[in-house]
Amino acid sequence: MDGNGRWALQRGLPRLAGHRAGTENLRRIITASVEFGIKYLTIYAFSTENWGRPREEVEGLMRILEDVIDRELGELHKEGVQLRHIGRLERLDPAIQEKVLAAIDLTRNNNRLILSVAFNYGGRDEIVCAIQKMIRDGVKAEEVNDELVSRYLFTAGVPDPDLIIRTSGELRVSNFLIWQAAYSEWYITPTYWPDFDKEEYRKALEAYARRDRRYGGLSDSTKD
Repeated sequence: MDGNGRWALQRGLPRLAGHRAGTENLRRIITASVEFGIKYLTIYAFSTENWGRPREEVEGLMRILEDVIDRELGELHKEGVQLRHIGRLERLDPAIQEKVLAAIDLTRNNNRLILSVAFNYGGRDEIVCAIQKMIRDGVKAEEVNDELVSRYLFTAGVPDPDLIIRTSGELRVSNFLIWQAAYSEWYITPTYWPDFDKEEYRKALEAYARRDRRYGGLSDSTKD
């Protein structure tokens, strides 16, 4: 969800105003996801590298996360959204950790939309964490395969993403779902996240629908 800060600066606003606008947009995208029949939605909210941003911005993002849980949880639960967290909670304030865990517990039986929030998440860190868990569990080298690794990732139980949307025109993976995105389709748009509305979302899905996903093989037209 890129471009919040630049969106704000273009309007002469502080960067945190952009992050708040991006948070407001998330509500619209969740609603559109349900309408479009999307079953799984993952949002990249805060990376392990984002701790390197100015302290005021980081603290502001933490407040926004807490505010969103307080304000939106009831409605999300009512709409049948199941909340999941991917990443490490340990570095977050204990009060925020409790709210995140309570939100996950409250919505655990919902299945209309599975919303995974990547907060304090990094793709490399996720793989390192998975390896550490396998070692602690005494997994033997010959037992390691794709399926086993997937079960040890933060995203265990959630299918790999079909489509990854990156707003603001950036052309980087940015340490996001490195393992899971091996065969994902990417959609890059110059639109900043706060302006990425329902129609922009529809364009991304329509572009995806025209893709020929080959998973390293040949397309059907090539086989003929």
